[in-house]
Amino acid sequence: MADPKLTAGEIAKLAWLTARMAKRGIADDRQNGGRIDQSDLQRKFDRVLEGARKREEQQSKRK
Repeated sequence: MADPKLTAGEIAKLAWLTARMAKRGIADDRQNGGRIDQSDLQRKFDRVLEGARKREEQQSKRK
Protein backbone atom coordinates (compact mmCIF):
# COMPACT_ATOMS: atom_id res chain seq x y z
CA MET A 1 0.00 0.00 0.00
CA ALA A 2 1.32 3.44 -0.90
CA ASP A 3 2.21 5.84 1.88
CA PRO A 4 -0.32 8.66 2.29
CA LYS A 5 0.56 12.32 2.05
CA LEU A 6 1.21 13.43 5.63
CA THR A 7 0.28 16.69 7.33
CA ALA A 8 2.86 18.69 9.27
CA GLY A 9 1.38 17.43 12.55
CA GLU A 10 1.59 13.81 11.44
CA ILE A 11 5.19 14.26 10.31
CA ALA A 12 6.08 15.78 13.69
CA LYS A 13 4.33 12.95 15.57
CA LEU A 14 6.12 10.28 13.51
CA ALA A 15 9.47 12.01 14.02
CA TRP A 16 8.85 12.13 17.78
CA LEU A 17 7.93 8.44 17.91
CA THR A 18 10.97 7.51 15.80
CA ALA A 19 13.24 9.45 18.14
CA ARG A 20 11.73 7.70 21.17
CA MET A 21 12.25 4.30 19.52
CA ALA A 22 15.87 5.21 18.79
CA LYS A 23 16.39 6.32 22.39
CA ARG A 24 15.02 3.01 23.66
CA GLY A 25 17.24 1.16 21.21
CA ILE A 26 20.30 2.96 22.54
CA ALA A 27 19.27 2.22 26.13
CA ASP A 28 18.99 -1.51 25.36
CA ASP A 29 22.24 -3.17 26.44
CA ARG A 30 21.25 -6.45 24.70
CA GLN A 31 22.90 -8.49 27.43
CA ASN A 32 21.11 -11.30 29.23
CA GLY A 33 18.31 -11.14 26.69
CA GLY A 34 17.52 -7.57 27.71
CA ARG A 35 15.44 -6.67 24.70
CA ILE A 36 13.48 -3.51 25.39
CA ASP A 37 9.90 -3.73 24.16
CA GLN A 38 9.03 -1.08 21.58
CA SER A 39 5.73 -2.54 20.44
CA ASP A 40 3.73 0.25 22.12
CA LEU A 41 5.56 2.91 20.12
CA GLN A 42 5.25 0.87 16.93
CA ARG A 43 1.47 0.61 17.44
CA LYS A 44 1.24 4.38 17.88
CA PHE A 45 3.33 4.88 14.73
CA ASP A 46 1.07 2.53 12.76
CA ARG A 47 -2.03 4.26 14.15
CA VAL A 48 -0.83 7.66 12.89
CA LEU A 49 -0.20 6.22 9.42
CA GLU A 50 -3.58 4.50 9.37
CA GLY A 51 -5.29 7.75 10.37
CA ALA A 52 -3.51 9.54 7.52
CA ARG A 53 -4.66 6.87 5.07
CA LYS A 54 -8.27 7.21 6.25
CA ARG A 55 -8.09 11.01 6.03
CA GLU A 56 -6.68 10.87 2.51
CA GLU A 57 -9.37 8.37 1.47
CA GLN A 58 -12.13 10.61 2.83
CA GLN A 59 -10.69 13.64 1.05
CA SER A 60 -10.56 11.78 -2.25
CA LYS A 61 -14.25 10.79 -1.86
CA ARG A 62 -15.25 14.43 -1.37
CA LYS A 63 -13.80 15.53 -4.70
